[in-house]
Amino acid sequence: MIKKRVAAAALAASVSLSTAMITLFEGAEHKAYVDPVGVVTICYGHTATAKLGQVKTEEECQALLRQDLAIAMAAVDRHTTAQLTIEQRAALASFVFNFGETKYRTSTLLKKLNAGDKQGACAEMSRWVNGKVNGQWKALPGLVTRREVERELCEVGL
Repeated sequence: MIKKRVAAAALAASVSLSTAMITLFEGAEHKAYVDPVGVVTICYGHTATAKLGQVKTEEECQALLRQDLAIAMAAVDRHTTAQLTIEQRAALASFVFNFGETKYRTSTLLKKLNAGDKQGACAEMSRWVNGKVNGQWKALPGLVTRREVERELCEVGL
């Protein structure tokens, strides 16, 4: 019984930390817009069903955030064999929320993580700062900052 409570508390802490990071970096946009790399986005970085012209309430945005975060966390859990701290899981969920499961699944970051090189895996986050803008790959200031924070969180306790 105590193990289940501890696991539930760890999950809740990881979800709370991930939610805080995502809302900080994504911001809330209740009207759909085109992000810097040309992807239609709404609410807290939601892209899956976003269409230009859409407007969402805060409650709808919160629901989309919960759904998208659950998808990101499930992807982290599905592909990661290494034991993760609450902070590492939150950092990885934020990363997957931003870049997607496919890029995570095929990344050097995940390979290093699953091989036991947590320090190297966390360091890999700093490489994921580029976006294609007007046909050119370039470092985006928002991604640079986001990856710094995710990396610092990933490295807690290492």
